[in-house]
Amino acid sequence: MKLVLASSSLAPCFCVRFFPPNHNNLNPSFSGQRKIKLRAIPVSCGKSEVLKSDLMEPEAEMLVNKRTLYAPIEPYSTGNLKVSDVHTLYWEQSGKPDGHPVVFLHGGPGGGTAPGNRRFFDPEFYRIILFDQRGAGKSTPHACLEENTTWDLVNDIEKLREHFKIPEWLVFGGSWGSTLALAYSQSHPDKVTGLVLRGIFLLRKKEIDWFYEGGAAAIYPDAWEEFRDLIPENERGSLVDAYHKRLNSNDLETQYAAARAWTKWEMMTAYLRPNLENVQKAEDDKFSLAFARIENHYFVNKGFFPSDSYLLDNVDKIRHIKTTIVQGRYDVCCPMMSAWDLHKAWPEAELKIVYDAGHSANEPGIAAELVVANEKMKALMR
Repeated sequence: MKLVLASSSLAPCFCVRFFPPNHNNLNPSFSGQRKIKLRAIPVSCGKSEVLKSDLMEPEAEMLVNKRTLYAPIEPYSTGNLKVSDVHTLYWEQSGKPDGHPVVFLHGGPGGGTAPGNRRFFDPEFYRIILFDQRGAGKSTPHACLEENTTWDLVNDIEKLREHFKIPEWLVFGGSWGSTLALAYSQSHPDKVTGLVLRGIFLLRKKEIDWFYEGGAAAIYPDAWEEFRDLIPENERGSLVDAYHKRLNSNDLETQYAAARAWTKWEMMTAYLRPNLENVQKAEDDKFSLAFARIENHYFVNKGFFPSDSYLLDNVDKIRHIKTTIVQGRYDVCCPMMSAWDLHKAWPEAELKIVYDAGHSANEPGIAAELVVANEKMKALMR
């Protein structure tokens, strides 16, 4: 694996190396040809620390000069897909109708999609597919926990792929979206052309304990006390369980109060520098109820995984898939230990550490590296 420390500085150009030769490669001009030798060479390019490929094939060397989000676009089609007797998912498509398909997996779980999610992808190249997972966003029924598990969502992704008659696609996910992307790709590796992952979350006990049982309080004691103090002292042995009780109360106002506190805690810690607009999401009762109830439901049930290290234990199933991991050095929600553990288990994937960023995909340095990752994938898929 190549490890890169990335800057948020928007340098005029950015030279990158490609994936190692043992990766699957969708560009037929590379397959079956002579061995490609990769050598990282530091080069100077504006204010960014960059690496340049030393590749024998001239077409394999790529200059990535796009590091900013694409302009806002509107979907060219939207719809709903009934995936069970209970759930119907909202979906949308934007970009190039006959382009390379990419599916965006949102965070939370329960966070839903937003128009800005389309902007990570070149609309002249990608067929961009967004959907709201069960109970989230515009999917119905809202905030519903019935038939809502990781494996239900994995099956939903397959149903969407089949609905759109897509043979295979690029999978893009951050935070909980990285969890779901790993679970999906490990279940259906033959349907995935590449992975772009951000803010790695493996849903292990130590990650839940870090964020919801006091670890992150060492960095955000002020925000933590507001989250903690909703719960009486005699119930603080497990805040996740105490919130579960309130988020599933028969009293709607009790649910809303718990949802606002739960959501505000995460929104307060998602950026390296607090983002007021992000924090205000917690005051939207519809958003916060789905976000908090569904997140908590998954965390109480340990992600519905058979073991704590399930996603790490099954890396061999996806080792061959071209993958870029983008991680904020100061991510408090999904601390870098998880990306590092994945890096050690999966050295073939590329890890980019953004040294001046926290968790959110909308932080400048992380957004820039996600765009770069998608630009690199384009060259492999032409």
